[in-house]
Amino acid sequence: MSVDPHTDLRDRVLERVLEGPGMSDPAVRNAAADGTGLPDDLQPLIATIHDHAYRVTDDDVARVQAVYGDDQTFEIVVSAALGASRHRLLAGLKALEQA
Repeated sequence: MSVDPHTDLRDRVLERVLEGPGMSDPAVRNAAADGTGLPDDLQPLIATIHDHAYRVTDDDVARVQAVYGDDQTFEIVVSAALGASRHRLLAGLKALEQA
C-alpha cells in the first residue's frame, strides 16, 4: 500500500485541536475525540456525534451550551467530530489494506 501523503498534516491538525490553547480542558477535548471517559453531561451528545452525527439536534447542543458556553461547546464538538472521522478513516484504510 502506498504512503498517505496527508498523514502528517492530519496528525498536526488533530494535535492542535486536542492539545492547543483553548477555552476547554485538553483532557475533555481528548475524551471527546476518543468518545470515552467523558463527564456524564457530555456523554449523550458525544456518543451521538460518534455514532450518528446526522441525528444531532439543536436541543442536544443547547443542553451542552447551557453548561459549557459557546466556546467550550464548539471546541468539544469539533474534537468529537475529528476523533470520529479519524476513527472511520483509519478503519477504512485498514479495510483497504486487508483487501
